[in-house]
Amino acid sequence: MKWLFVISMLIVVSLVGWFLAVAYGRKSLRPGQAAPDFKLIDQHGKTYSLEDFKGKWLALYFYPKDDTPGCTRQACAFRDNLEKLKALDVEVVGVSVDTVGSHERFADKFGLRFPLLADTNAEMTACYSSLLNLGVVKFAKRNTFLIDPFGKIARIYWSARAAHNADEIISDLVHLKHKSHA
Repeated sequence: MKWLFVISMLIVVSLVGWFLAVAYGRKSLRPGQAAPDFKLIDQHGKTYSLEDFKGKWLALYFYPKDDTPGCTRQACAFRDNLEKLKALDVEVVGVSVDTVGSHERFADKFGLRFPLLADTNAEMTACYSSLLNLGVVKFAKRNTFLIDPFGKIARIYWSARAAHNADEIISDLVHLKHKSHA
């Protein structure tokens, strides 16, 4: 009888550990590392890879779901700050596990003029330690990566704040550019 209890406890501990690993993931990426490459299609059917952004800064943001309150707030903040970001030589790209069609409707509804990449198999999202895999259901975590013109991760915003993410990137980039010219 005692062995049954021990086996039960091992199973419970294993399941809790598995759930925490799946839910929170390992934040294996760090600033200074090369950003993982990707090749995905946006809402207009155009294919993008990391190479397409070489020579520019890239604000690569992952978000859970098109047309939900937090995701809409974040996308619209990037939309509203797009001219400031472009003036700093930053391209903005959003990524979720939603479909191309879902991205197209979301972008049209809110006038989003930047690529939204459809990572329907969640491979890119997983490479960027941004996948919340609950078995049957997968979502991207709200993480943002500021990638420098050489393809290296300059800053990581784990659990980015939807309403303030664009402002944080602008502020950090101004600081990074000022620091590099000093």
